[in-house]
Amino acid sequence: MNSLEEPSIKPLDILLVEDDDGDAKALRRAFKRANIPDRIVRAVDGIEALEMLKGENGKTKLTSPRILLADLNMPRMNGIEFVKALRADEELRRSIVFVLTTSKRDEDRIAAYDLNVAGYINKATSSDFIDLADLMYLYSEIVELP
Repeated sequence: MNSLEEPSIKPLDILLVEDDDGDAKALRRAFKRANIPDRIVRAVDGIEALEMLKGENGKTKLTSPRILLADLNMPRMNGIEFVKALRADEELRRSIVFVLTTSKRDEDRIAAYDLNVAGYINKATSSDFIDLADLMYLYSEIVELP
């Protein structure tokens, strides 16, 4: 590579566990506006996410290392239940999980960190999601993922 070429940015592999279509679209737009290539796969709740991660119920198993962004309040299986299921699974327990939420309840934050999440991010303060996209990229560049 000569010095005039821009370094290539590797795409981020993200599993987004989010039931809100608006938030999912906003996150995708944020990555595009931040010029961060992504391969975002979306599950609408914790049950679907687990099926994707394990390749169950006709879902193709997700094999690439990924960061998981999990909404806290979802139907069928909420974010805390989802992270508990991950931590109980031998193959998935080292997953890198960030919780996305509008909840400001201390109980929710403590429950998430008790499950060793990488971060608890309030969606209300990241409404345009560009800071979140930048954070995910920086995190993936600095931290050695499993």
